[in-house]
Amino acid sequence: MKIANGWRDYRIIATSGGMKLENWNGVKLLRPDPQVIWSGRDLFAEDFDAVYRRSEKGGGAWEIKRPFPPEWTVNYGDMTFLVKPMGFKHTGLFPEQAVNWEECRRLIGEAKAKYPRREIKVLNLFAYTGAASVACAKAGALVTHVDAAKGMVERAGENARLSGVESGIRYIVDDCMKFVAREMRRGNRYDCIIMDPPSYGRGPGGETWKIEQNLFGFVTDCARLLSDAPVFFLINSYTTGLQPAVLKNILTLALAGRAGRTEAYEVGIATEEGIPLPCGASGLFIGEEYAG
Repeated sequence: MKIANGWRDYRIIATSGGMKLENWNGVKLLRPDPQVIWSGRDLFAEDFDAVYRRSEKGGGAWEIKRPFPPEWTVNYGDMTFLVKPMGFKHTGLFPEQAVNWEECRRLIGEAKAKYPRREIKVLNLFAYTGAASVACAKAGALVTHVDAAKGMVERAGENARLSGVESGIRYIVDDCMKFVAREMRRGNRYDCIIMDPPSYGRGPGGETWKIEQNLFGFVTDCARLLSDAPVFFLINSYTTGLQPAVLKNILTLALAGRAGRTEAYEVGIATEEGIPLPCGASGLFIGEEYAG
């Protein structure tokens, strides 16, 4: 497991009974977490500003206990991100992904150092609010950021501006599968590909996405967009039951014939209880020039 333990503006105070109590730069939120199947402290008796309560009919809503700003910022290194309690318990940021932001920056930095005049092109799919896009742009890459939700793409632009990134990111509001199909027809290539696909989703035309059925074929298509000297291909997944080895197998098969190293790992975040909270899995292919 790779653990995100470099945060100053974010921390997990406690976990118990299907919930996690977090401090987001001074605002304390209590949110459900499916990985927390253990019990201990009664987190509902703790001090917090808002709690996300699930509805028996599906979904849920935020219950505000104390007033706080509708949105605020957190910093991670030289990056700044907006935080806002949104639907489906989200806040617009996944702090555990800091481990992958750092790895992307490291690999892009190595590529830029080795070939100073080479443009490193990154394709970020299902890119949400753009934390990975900001990280890659900060490392000097040219990023194409693709997500079907216009509001999330707009928020990605805000995160980039807050982080001091004024150029280097191209924002695309589109269905990721359709965009990739067009890029294959156009013959466009990328040195790095990042994707964080949902477990289930519907496209603007009613297309259905199911990760178990569609991921391998989609990764295989995306592999055709890699340049002849790729830097990396990163897949992250929050789908319960999708083991790291599954992501490694998908990358190994989809990138057969590509020289490099493939690895997979759980992603987690440190807690004040002294235990890491599991937060999904990642699979990473690193091109042979950077595989070490």
